[in-house]
Amino acid sequence: MTETHLIITLTPPGNTRYGSCGQPIPGVEVKIASDGEILVRGETVMAGYYNKPELTREVIDSDGWFHTGDIGYLDEDNYLYITDRKKNILVTAGGKNVAPAPIENALKKSKYIEDVCLVGDGRKFISALIIPAYETLEQWARKSNLNFVDTRDLLALPETRSLYQQEIDRLQKDFARYEKVKKFILLPEPLSVEKGELTPSLKIKRKVVEAKFKDQIDQLYQE
Repeated sequence: MTETHLIITLTPPGNTRYGSCGQPIPGVEVKIASDGEILVRGETVMAGYYNKPELTREVIDSDGWFHTGDIGYLDEDNYLYITDRKKNILVTAGGKNVAPAPIENALKKSKYIEDVCLVGDGRKFISALIIPAYETLEQWARKSNLNFVDTRDLLALPETRSLYQQEIDRLQKDFARYEKVKKFILLPEPLSVEKGELTPSLKIKRKVVEAKFKDQIDQLYQE
């Protein structure tokens, strides 16, 4: 994005809105496409890629709108909010578009969840791969007088499954029915950069993780 435009939005002094990027600056137009993608037009947008007309047409349409690849919305006062990247959108078998990031961020508010990766593209419903906050979970288990040998043993306990189901239900109550996580997998080990599951900035490589745990994910949808 840094190579295609300058400033798009700024927050007016004293009018910060939590989670918002602010309002479009003078001379810049922002609109939301039918699929939720943020489109930008104005003098801050590049004219195109040098000597690459085909690549230019992929990102700038005939009306001059630059397709950012971000998903978001404008509120009633024209404040812009970014919710996800378009490439991350999950489309269920029923044709519903689900932006994973807002749901993942909501679930990570649980003290028992370190990270989470939503799956469900082309599937009947949304599921989640959950990386537990292992230390916090073990403390809870000891206080609850649960018997376990190791992490895998702990994650398999019905009490642990029940805890995570309660956390998921509590934290996703404000989402639409088709956005809600129906089933989940608790991973016994954290994801890592070394294993190719995370980027150097510690973002989950969704496709890599989905491929690695494909058999377990498939099983969720067969049960």
